[in-house]
Amino acid sequence: MTVTWTKTQLRRLNELDASAAELKKTFANKLSREQAYQQLEKKRVARQRRRLKEFREIHMRPALCRLESKLVEVLVNQGFAQVNTPIMMSKGLVKKMSIDDQHPLNSQIYWLDHNKCLRPMLAPHLYYVLVDLLRLWDKPIRIFEVGPCFRKESHGAQHSSEFTMLNLVEMGLPPGNREDRIRELGALVTEAAGVPDYRFESVTSEIYGDTIDIEAGKDNIEIGSAAMGSHPLDRPWKINETWVGIGFGLERLLMAAQKRRNLAKFGRSLAYLDGIRLNI
Repeated sequence: MTVTWTKTQLRRLNELDASAAELKKTFANKLSREQAYQQLEKKRVARQRRRLKEFREIHMRPALCRLESKLVEVLVNQGFAQVNTPIMMSKGLVKKMSIDDQHPLNSQIYWLDHNKCLRPMLAPHLYYVLVDLLRLWDKPIRIFEVGPCFRKESHGAQHSSEFTMLNLVEMGLPPGNREDRIRELGALVTEAAGVPDYRFESVTSEIYGDTIDIEAGKDNIEIGSAAMGSHPLDRPWKINETWVGIGFGLERLLMAAQKRRNLAKFGRSLAYLDGIRLNI
């Protein structure tokens, strides 16, 4: 009878970015397992130290920050203007997205008091800004925002309660080419993030209804989700325009680009620096 890594050993090896093959190893007995663990942990710790040295001497900014800067540059060069809205969001704006007290997403929101929460998405604030920009600017209007969002997600390798979103919207388009434009903009961001293997899939969203997801890799990781309008959600804002919009999770883009399994390594963290475990 063979033995496998203990739960504690598996957790530590995952932290140290052991490969899938290394995590699946089996052993003839506990003694051989302990010897193999000591050797593998030592090797992986040495690799993490080399990566930390490389970060200090070469990169000097976490991959999440580098990706954000790159995507900002790409979108600005494509005529998109960046906006920067508050992290706190009013309950009224959340309700305009059809999220009332009975909506499934309501229980995932971090409410600060009866009227304010940490924003679970960027879209309500973008809607708010667009109401004025439609009055002030010629169409089409192209804007985007990058920033943290918060949800009480179920903990897992592909979820986090604090994550970084990029939302872009192009409003005032000819109605005939919306899906083509989604694919064009989706490819622009995804390829700039270095994700080689991606595809567009039609799905159903709790908020937007019919949407187009961007999935990557053999595990079909959702890295982005797109919608188009005009849409029933436009009505509370008194907007009547043709538009496309895409939301991307930056940590998921990094996870897909680097073919890693753990989202937590790419986000804001006290335990990791640029995906490198610090207790080594």
